[in-house]
Amino acid sequence: MLDIQPLAILREIDRTGSLTDAADRLNLTQSAVSHAIRRFEERYGVKLWEREGRKLRLTPTGEYLLSLAARVLPQLEHGATVLEDFARGRRGALRVGMECHPCQDWLMRIVDPFLAAWPDVDLDVTSAFQFGGLAALLGHEIDLLVTPDPVERPSLEYRPVFNYELVLAVADDHPLVRKRQVTPSDMARETLITYPVARERLDIYTKFLVPAHALPRRHRTVETTDLMLRLVASGRAVSATPDWLLRGAKGVTGVRIGSGIPKSIHVGYRTGTMPGYLEGFMQLAESVEI
Repeated sequence: MLDIQPLAILREIDRTGSLTDAADRLNLTQSAVSHAIRRFEERYGVKLWEREGRKLRLTPTGEYLLSLAARVLPQLEHGATVLEDFARGRRGALRVGMECHPCQDWLMRIVDPFLAAWPDVDLDVTSAFQFGGLAALLGHEIDLLVTPDPVERPSLEYRPVFNYELVLAVADDHPLVRKRQVTPSDMARETLITYPVARERLDIYTKFLVPAHALPRRHRTVETTDLMLRLVASGRAVSATPDWLLRGAKGVTGVRIGSGIPKSIHVGYRTGTMPGYLEGFMQLAESVEI
């Protein structure tokens, strides 16, 4: 393995034109510079320069090493900067997992300022987990998990980033609009639309229908919020929806579900030292109003 010190010496001599000035730039004595070059020459059996009076003339070997220094040293210096950025949490990759289907718009309001503040950090967002978001977080497949249903584990922490209420979205002219709150028996005549999530993870079932031994007339799923709200507005179905999603939605009204189902969106992460960019994301998540 080549010692990089002779490369740095040759580069500084080329830059300054003087062995003395090169030694000063490298914070070395002139004798230390001469000794380093002599040791290199003896090790490889080559000569790097020849003296012509007070000047130094590089040999072909010296010229080759100077060209090598011009290519290699900038990369090593850049590498040192990258390592410093990693140590300070300025560089890396942030993988965000989403268990909140309607949170995409909220997340996009965080992405732009995050990318601007952390230009050297790669960002990836996924909702495809082989064994669920919790397993992905515990298995280091993702770094953050956005979820409305935090599951406590000793190695995980969660921060609530905003609160909301789950309401029943119905068409503006639906009979349920006239009610102050929906009862479980009201759902017996309705088609309920949800995201494609297991029933045991849907609050409309676990906190409202199942305790009352009630079910909707029909249950179907859709992938997108926009389609869900369009179907509700057309009077074809109802949907348990975060209240903030209905702000500005046309043709849709939110009705309280029972005595209310309050919720919070949490961001979960593994305990331990938190890189600066991850803390930066968390601060943005807590500051963006929904």
